[in-house]
Amino acid sequence: MSQNIWADVGVVVLAAGQGKRLNSAEIPKVMLSLGSRPMIDYTIETLEKVGFLPEQICVVVGFQKEKVREYLGGRVCYAVQEELLGTAHAAYTGMKSFSPLIKHVLVIGGDDSAFYTPETLRQLIKTHLAHKNILTLLSAEVPEPPLVGRVVRHSDGRIEIVEKEYLTDEQRQIREVSTGTFMFDRAWFEEVFPTMPKLRKLGEYGLPTTLALAQAEHRQFEVVPLKNPDEWFGVNTPEELAEAEKRKTT
Repeated sequence: MSQNIWADVGVVVLAAGQGKRLNSAEIPKVMLSLGSRPMIDYTIETLEKVGFLPEQICVVVGFQKEKVREYLGGRVCYAVQEELLGTAHAAYTGMKSFSPLIKHVLVIGGDDSAFYTPETLRQLIKTHLAHKNILTLLSAEVPEPPLVGRVVRHSDGRIEIVEKEYLTDEQRQIREVSTGTFMFDRAWFEEVFPTMPKLRKLGEYGLPTTLALAQAEHRQFEVVPLKNPDEWFGVNTPEELAEAEKRKTT
């Protein structure tokens, strides 16, 4: 394991979802197998290689939470999202479980991070800390984007994440997508979350809203493209699950 050089950094892994589009009726989405291992196992292994200790990795569980706990055991700590109220709510739920020593939090999806390398996460953390950002988002430029949020860069310098439910035909042509992987200043996130508006069409609290809030407050933020976009791979459909399985076994 790498030396733990960031004692004030924690990681929240979002793992509460069911994965209805994947026909995941019996197990949590993150427990679906890639190459004979649950997909979340790859994410936790990567975080361990970065150097994070169990008390620095909070897995937010919900649907069939016992199955995640049984598999990961004491490698991580846990928080329970009793109601599935969106990614920002899950991140907040996880953050609140950390000790006061944790000042910065990496938020990562348990269903799209199986291919990240330790170096990618190290670099994201280094950038966030060195530039004193309140928020740092990892984006990816992909040739044929799936139906996910796009990063829209406006001519006046504003950057917006447009969720898939709101995309115009023109915005669907944008190749830069949000990976949903964020670094946050913990105190700022915990301050803004209680008054965060819900996403209109979903009735949930979404992480993309934090980017708008940071800009409205004229805070320091950054959107950092992945050097290797192949490291981000969202698993939301049976076809994507099959492709991820293929990548892990070849």
